[in-house]
Amino acid sequence: MEERITAPASLNGSQSVDRALGLLSLVSYFGDQGGSLSEIVEQGGLNKPTTRRLLLALIRSGLIEQDSQTRRYYLGQEAYVLGTLATRRYGLLQIARDSLGILSAKTQDTSFLSIQRETYAVCLHREEGTYPIRTHALQAGYRHPLGVGGGSLAILATMPDDEIDIILAANESVLLADYPNLAPPQIKEDIAITRERGFALNPGRILANSWGIGIAIHFPDGRAAGALSIAAIDSRMQPDRQLELADLMRIEAKKIEARLAHLQPLNERPRRVPTPAMKARVKAERIKA
Repeated sequence: MEERITAPASLNGSQSVDRALGLLSLVSYFGDQGGSLSEIVEQGGLNKPTTRRLLLALIRSGLIEQDSQTRRYYLGQEAYVLGTLATRRYGLLQIARDSLGILSAKTQDTSFLSIQRETYAVCLHREEGTYPIRTHALQAGYRHPLGVGGGSLAILATMPDDEIDIILAANESVLLADYPNLAPPQIKEDIAITRERGFALNPGRILANSWGIGIAIHFPDGRAAGALSIAAIDSRMQPDRQLELADLMRIEAKKIEARLAHLQPLNERPRRVPTPAMKARVKAERIKA
């Protein structure tokens, strides 16, 4: 009789935890729109029964909730509580909130705070301006591949070139499919311009009449903690005003950086480097191609 070899219970349990936390992170990417079961299965890489079982476990813990009408999945109340408890140690949004208010008040345009999550940038907050015509390309919780959008490009431009190459390779299929104006060669060109100019500019490459400008926020050791950005219609992003907006954002970025210097856990966080998961993703995409 053939002997069946199974993994130790502890390993199976650890694998389940890893998968569940991966799904939790994935659901967070859908933001206020929530994710359907089919979308989560497709992007999560697990079969439907396993995905559903893990989602139910996360629902029981309060980390995820399912809308009874749409059947879409969202971050739950317990996820909010945990995030709130973590803000004293990792409170970039709390530190930056006043600066976002100042930027939107002075410019009348909408300002944003974004951070890096693996090969993507995620919008943490959107501060509305008073100008009656607004752009809606970016909302809190939305994510874009790094290099797509003003704040996202500002973050990517701070990284070493070899890390940029890995990130662009990992995102290449998404960029080519969803962002036809932002193929990797175009993003590399934009990075060079960003470094030379001192701020990132998205000249309507996601939506034609929606422009964005971004400035990176740095930890004391030079790593990017995130980025401030401002979005406006194209008529409000003429060259002279680009310089004006960049100067205003630099002032606020310096304020935030001074406050970050006092958050020891953030300062001690190791530099972001390409993870094995990122490298495996690049390899898988190349095999598909």
